[in-house]
Amino acid sequence: METKVHVWHTGSVRIDQSLAFQEKTLHPMPYSGWLRGRKKKRWVPVSVYLIEHPKGDVLVDTGWHEDIRTHQRRHLGLLSHSMFQGDLPLGQSVGERLREQGKDLNSLHTVVLTHMHADHVSGLKHVEKARRIIVSEEEWKAAHKEIGYRKSMWEGVAVDPLPLEVIPYGPFCKGIDLFNDGTVYLVHTPGHSRGQWSVLVQTVKGWVLLASDVGYAVKSWEEGHLPGLMVDHEAAVASLDWVKTFSKREDCYAVLANHDADVREGRLV
Repeated sequence: METKVHVWHTGSVRIDQSLAFQEKTLHPMPYSGWLRGRKKKRWVPVSVYLIEHPKGDVLVDTGWHEDIRTHQRRHLGLLSHSMFQGDLPLGQSVGERLREQGKDLNSLHTVVLTHMHADHVSGLKHVEKARRIIVSEEEWKAAHKEIGYRKSMWEGVAVDPLPLEVIPYGPFCKGIDLFNDGTVYLVHTPGHSRGQWSVLVQTVKGWVLLASDVGYAVKSWEEGHLPGLMVDHEAAVASLDWVKTFSKREDCYAVLANHDADVREGRLV
């Protein structure tokens, strides 16, 4: 069985353009969207990925929960809802996507949370019966100490925080070899958040790098556009530089940003 990578859009999110691409402005927090005009706002996809691997299916991130359709403000919280809003058409939640593909929600080998911002963990309770749900220890600690997280989205869910190990890839050569066989790496690429992972998948066509929110589009690493929200500028630069370098490798088949409006749904490889 060959490893396959599927791209799904679990709805979209309306953000200020400066959240995706950092701006120089007198505004103290332009990424918040506060006191910024409608022309500054953009709808971008909220992507999740299904990796069909010989050793088991891996889901990367969980997109929006179906509560976004009916109780959005309560689900996101007032602060987050004032900065961004979600949209989730029928059939696009991660649970609906998996059922459409004939997948048993309880048989997922692993759910990987690249980081714990709302648009990446909102749908977690749709897949809470997966065999294993993992996140980096750094991200887990940050999610319980820092603002910008919505703890109710994972409350009561068995999440396993993992310590970083030495791996051959990434700006700091830290992460996790998911199957201990060099086919899927969870790469420590912090900056946007404390413990953000990118996911590196070996396929018959070469490496596929799922870069999470290291950058919001291809132009992020090609032109050096950092995201507007960062907790560590130096780490964010190192992570973006590594993605750019990796994207130029001959054995790199594709690099995807989670919210890139130019990325289409479907089987990538």
